[in-house]
Amino acid sequence: MPVEITWWGHATCAIQDSGVRLLTDPLFARRLAHLRRRRGELPPPQARRADVALVSHLHADHLHLPSLSALTPGTRLLVPRGARRSVPGLRRLAHLRLEEVAPGDQRRIGDLLVRVVPARHDGRRLPVGPHRSPALGYVVQGEARTYFAGDTGLFEEMADEVGPVDLALLPVGGWGPYLGEGHLDAGRAAQALARLAPGSAVPVHYGTYWPIGLDAVRPHEFHAPGEEFVRLAAERAPSVAVHRLGHGESVRLEVAR
Repeated sequence: MPVEITWWGHATCAIQDSGVRLLTDPLFARRLAHLRRRRGELPPPQARRADVALVSHLHADHLHLPSLSALTPGTRLLVPRGARRSVPGLRRLAHLRLEEVAPGDQRRIGDLLVRVVPARHDGRRLPVGPHRSPALGYVVQGEARTYFAGDTGLFEEMADEVGPVDLALLPVGGWGPYLGEGHLDAGRAAQALARLAPGSAVPVHYGTYWPIGLDAVRPHEFHAPGEEFVRLAAERAPSVAVHRLGHGESVRLEVAR
């Protein structure tokens, strides 16, 4: 049975594997604070249906309460440990089955196993305040082993801590002209690809949201990361098939092990 990946923009992907549908970091907004959606239509209502949603960390463009509130009643929601304390609005999402997780945890969802893995990123809800929640990645194991990195920097132990994977969903950019510590740009994402050595990869977290009023400031930082990742991945990890999707586009992959 093929595995299907749909990219809805930013870090939001749908993963269909073994009859289970997962969403990563659901974000269904035209505007978020100082950001506006500059590319891609909002996902249609049916895109908000999932068996489980995976939240990588507490930043508002990854844990977006209005988007989570639009999920189908009964959806399982995995969030970083301590999220309820840091984001009190989560307590109002009574229609969801919320579970807090940390690196090393595993959750069984139908025929899938979801492994929680570390990320190197500031996991706080606000730019300042105590570190109460870890930033996470997830490995979804079914017909394929699909790694959703969330937001992360490159780290030496990445291959060991993530484990072998068949498909990597890697962030390659951001929502502004500069990326701070704890992020992958196209070059660092290509290095991560070389370390992980999956069969396939999909670049995410670029080319969707941009600060209002900065349309003319280094616009190549908005448009270029996907293409740059394809070019650098061909140099540093030539055995990996990279699928650069447009917003709302899907790829179906057969995984042979």
